[in-house]
Amino acid sequence: MVITTLADGVTRGIETVSDTISQTFFEPVIRLGVTGLARSGKTVFITSLVANLMDRGRMPGLLAQSEGRIEVAYLQPQPDVTIPRFDYETHLTALTSPEPHWPDSTRAVSELRLSLKVRPSGLLGGLQGPRTVHLDIVDYPGEWLLDLGLLDKSYSEWSKETLARLAMREEAGAFRGLVETVDSIAKLEEPKAASLAKSFTAYLNAARDAGHYDCSPGRFLLPGDLEGSPVLTFAPLPPKTGLPRRSLWREMERRYEAYKSRVVKPFFRDHFARIDRQVVLVDALGAIHKGPRAVEDMREAMADILTAFRPGSNGFLARLLRGKRVEKILFAATKADHLHHAQHPQLTGIMQALTRDAADRAQFAGAATQALAVASVRATTEETLTHNGRDLDCVRGTLLDTGKQAAFHPGNLPKDPNHLLTPAREGATSWLDGDYQTMTFAPAHLTLKPGEGPPHIRLDRAAEFLIGDRL
Repeated sequence: MVITTLADGVTRGIETVSDTISQTFFEPVIRLGVTGLARSGKTVFITSLVANLMDRGRMPGLLAQSEGRIEVAYLQPQPDVTIPRFDYETHLTALTSPEPHWPDSTRAVSELRLSLKVRPSGLLGGLQGPRTVHLDIVDYPGEWLLDLGLLDKSYSEWSKETLARLAMREEAGAFRGLVETVDSIAKLEEPKAASLAKSFTAYLNAARDAGHYDCSPGRFLLPGDLEGSPVLTFAPLPPKTGLPRRSLWREMERRYEAYKSRVVKPFFRDHFARIDRQVVLVDALGAIHKGPRAVEDMREAMADILTAFRPGSNGFLARLLRGKRVEKILFAATKADHLHHAQHPQLTGIMQALTRDAADRAQFAGAATQALAVASVRATTEETLTHNGRDLDCVRGTLLDTGKQAAFHPGNLPKDPNHLLTPAREGATSWLDGDYQTMTFAPAHLTLKPGEGPPHIRLDRAAEFLIGDRL
């Protein structure tokens, strides 16, 4: 991939040396990236992680906490004043208010610094006082990460691949019909370009709602302050050669290249390339509920996302010579509280299978990887009910749509993940031996004791894997 050539060499080298010297001789800094595709729970994950690191009563799996070495954790102003601050306080209020609700989802890059004062372990604990470790959490949409794959593709290549994919999707019917009426050779007319971009954006939103995960360019879904700009006013057209300079096709090509150079590359240079620990959140249960095609789309999208990482070790000399690399990657299947704990091993196994290729590449390069089934904030309780003479392991919670309490059994996940992945790869349209359901639960009413963060599932184990070695 051409990603390694993106950042300006001199600037990148200076930043790397500065960061390395600062971390080695002064206060260590861990840059943790949190990403995932839409509705995977990024905002809730960060909010609960920070709350549970500040009030650690529910974090026994974090070794530094169980050993009593974390003296205090507190929020500080983030070092990069050009990035919006992650609105932790507002999001926590949404989860813990008398009428709790899920916070707004990620719309752009944001950052938060949490500092922990930690006593060293072993012999050093008696010789040195506590030191400060800074955790800089960077939140960014997974859809933007998919755009990194565009850097290796010309407009002609991207158009050909995209139109071939759209030919098999009913959500793209209106856009395909519009493309058939377009004369690519004709001179650019701005209303025509805007109409194409609008129709293509409508397809991307419909495809995402239908369970497709290969919805790129990502800024078409989350445009932010770029909405309506020419850099987001393009769409795929059938490849052509020898077209006039000011033709519609040539202008679409120019805007596509501008999108790569003005939007995608700066995101990599300014945010992504500086991350050294990474969480990838996946709503695997949602994909399974939507069917085999959604699972296969998710697997392919995850593979595309994870090729963007530069895995490897971040030793002192390594960082000086080649820049930062992602040295730990956690693949987290979210919403584990939608399943009884007896099925959590199956969910973890499915997560491992979905990310197997990417994890193998990362481990070969020297990075550590782990898959977990987690719930950032637990919204349900567990109970066993009798149905037709047999016991069913269920979860009970408040339904988001109606506000009513309900017990729910989603179906039994297979112990062998291949029972899901094989029909997905083979293009099956439905599951033959199972009917996997899902419900959307509202956050539970919380009564937190002093020193306790929101209830969760395995968030402490996630924190131990991601930052435990630096504490």
